[in-house]
Amino acid sequence: MDSKLNNYKKRARVRPDGEVKVTGKLKYLTDLSFPQMLCGKILRSSYPHAKIISINTEEALKLSGVKAVVTYRDVPGINGFGLIMPDQPVFCEDKVRYVGDAIAAVAADSLEVAEQALQLIRVEYEALPIVDDPVKALELEAPLLYPDGNVLHRAGYEIGDVNDGFSTCAAVVEETYHVPRQMHAYMETEGGVIVPEANGGITVYVGTQHGYKDRFQLARILAIPEESIRIVSSPIGGSFGGKDELNIQPYGALLALATGVPVKIHNTRKESVIAGIKRHPMQIKMKTGVNAQGKLVAHKVEIVADTGAYSTLGPAILDFAVEHATGPYMIPHVTIDGVSVFTNNGVSGEFRGFGGNQITFALESQIDRLAEKLAIDPVELRRRNIRHATDLGPMGHRIAETDGASYVLEAIARSANENITDGNPDKWKKRGSGIAITMHGGGLGYGRLDPAGGRLSFTKDGKIEIAFGFEEIGQGILAVIQAIVTEEFGCGAKDLSIVIGDTALVPHTGSTTASRGTSMVWLAVQKMKHNFQQQMLGLAAQATGKPAENLVMGEGGIWQQASPELVITYQALAEEGMQEPIVVSTSFDFPTTPDTVDGGHFLYAFAGILAQVEVDLLTGKVKVIGLDQVVSAGPVVNELGYKGQIEGGGVMALGFTLMEDAIMKDGRYLTENLDSYLIPNITDVPINLDVQAIEQLAEGDVYGPRGVGEIGSVGVAPAIVKAIHDATGHWVNQLPVTSEEILQAVSRRGEKQWSKVNQ
Repeated sequence: MDSKLNNYKKRARVRPDGEVKVTGKLKYLTDLSFPQMLCGKILRSSYPHAKIISINTEEALKLSGVKAVVTYRDVPGINGFGLIMPDQPVFCEDKVRYVGDAIAAVAADSLEVAEQALQLIRVEYEALPIVDDPVKALELEAPLLYPDGNVLHRAGYEIGDVNDGFSTCAAVVEETYHVPRQMHAYMETEGGVIVPEANGGITVYVGTQHGYKDRFQLARILAIPEESIRIVSSPIGGSFGGKDELNIQPYGALLALATGVPVKIHNTRKESVIAGIKRHPMQIKMKTGVNAQGKLVAHKVEIVADTGAYSTLGPAILDFAVEHATGPYMIPHVTIDGVSVFTNNGVSGEFRGFGGNQITFALESQIDRLAEKLAIDPVELRRRNIRHATDLGPMGHRIAETDGASYVLEAIARSANENITDGNPDKWKKRGSGIAITMHGGGLGYGRLDPAGGRLSFTKDGKIEIAFGFEEIGQGILAVIQAIVTEEFGCGAKDLSIVIGDTALVPHTGSTTASRGTSMVWLAVQKMKHNFQQQMLGLAAQATGKPAENLVMGEGGIWQQASPELVITYQALAEEGMQEPIVVSTSFDFPTTPDTVDGGHFLYAFAGILAQVEVDLLTGKVKVIGLDQVVSAGPVVNELGYKGQIEGGGVMALGFTLMEDAIMKDGRYLTENLDSYLIPNITDVPINLDVQAIEQLAEGDVYGPRGVGEIGSVGVAPAIVKAIHDATGHWVNQLPVTSEEILQAVSRRGEKQWSKVNQ
């Protein structure tokens, strides 16, 4: 491992975009305005499932100020979109499958006129039976949402013989878990401006996590060359996976081309709730057995995921959940069956954790229940079954050597011994603690297109330009790029020009997803570093007459290697010595397992979590009073950013565990705004949020730091649930945990058992 990595976290760094964000000076894409710009609005379905008998837009077109109304008839290319398969209609023609389906879109002089025009569009429907339960959707008599049925995708894994395994077990736990539909709840809802260009193309100023993929999808819809579409996709006011898929882009593009002027569409929160994707609700059945020595023997898992009306990344999310269903444990007999099911509910898709949060809640809950049955300390049970450095991955595939699972287990065990708050404040409040561990694969996995790369340039204005096809969605990728490049080349932040989020300016380096950003930037810089340095020092040698081997890149310019002497500034080097720009680029695939395991990962991060709660027996309210996380993800690149990701992920998972659920009934959202959908606020966040980084990698590891954008959210739920059990004796199997459930448990157990801690 490059010794420079040891220096990364020692520098106090201010985010490159920090000042403009906290002062409100930064213009997000939804803040943009252009001359002659029109306002766009989208008409969504009135029914979760219905046939469309007719669509009449005549009255809307007559309204003064309306410049265009478009429907399915106006889509010149493929009337569909989707990251894996284009099965979601841009505009529905003969059937709607959820309340977010688009029927028509309007461009008008003002927002008020556009909204009025939507009211004038007449759509005649014939209601169809609603399929709103994924389990019932699998029944033979269930209405079919598609000719091929209601199954989007099946995935599974099997090793050994679970029936034989269970026959030898000393203890078996069987439970069914339910996890909710969670909103991303980003501050900036989906939106932006689409500008028509003179060449017949468009420039799309809309937040996304994969500019080139948006370009590809829009080219199919508009039937124009990809090269005619420019995607400007950064900065973004939050995403967490929710802006990875197309949302308003097709409608703005069609309206801009129809009117010949820029069109702005910005979803209201209600529109965002209805049309945006959510975390997959899942029903997870697990049966897990151990022998008398506390060794896991057999593990049977059945996953039913509600993917909603359309595919987006539903298949990949199910694959990820299946891969992580055994977590960081070695189990000889395993059967995992997963199915992703179409319903008339809102579309489920990519969300921080990507199926790992759901499956980890179930798995770690099983481990804790088994420990209770065997009267074994939960840490010790995990220790007896933990994977070790050279063990195969969770689906029997080869992965990068790592002992991260053991590292985080032992570290969080020490944290529990040192940091648990003893005692209860009064007889009506009980405190408890719980731990959990988890692992999380980075990158898209085996068999998935996962391009990586980057470009380094020395420009005519004397800047070291580094370009990636990434987006800044609040995760801090700009700070990561700055930290890596300045440390690797010894230059200063002012010597850099970072270019991201614009397909006209950046190379194709894959998506801003899957905890891949930090790894990809580091690997790309390593591949470009030597060539770029040699060309820079060679150029300086020509300009100064000094031997290149005696020169080194540094802050402000080229320095004499043996003494603190600035030989030539970058500005002077560009002006005096450069005939043409220096450009070095690299292109490679993100590291993946060499084994043919669909979606199998190669680089993993690990986390251990300690949660402490206080349960109010009179109200049933659960308050998290401590949340510590230990993360093994290789060297820390940016300490503040690292902590921010883990703390932020932990708070998001707190909401997932205790309060968030985008409830649907009969295919309609009951929570259409943040006044009824609760997310954690500052009073819900524990004062004690400790983050510990384990930076050690296996000897000879050449893959550098792993991304931590997701790992901080993955294992929090089971740790909180175990802490609730520690305080109350009640096991929770459904999230979010409700006060009603806690109060019912209090009533069932009786007052005497509850007050025994204070006796």
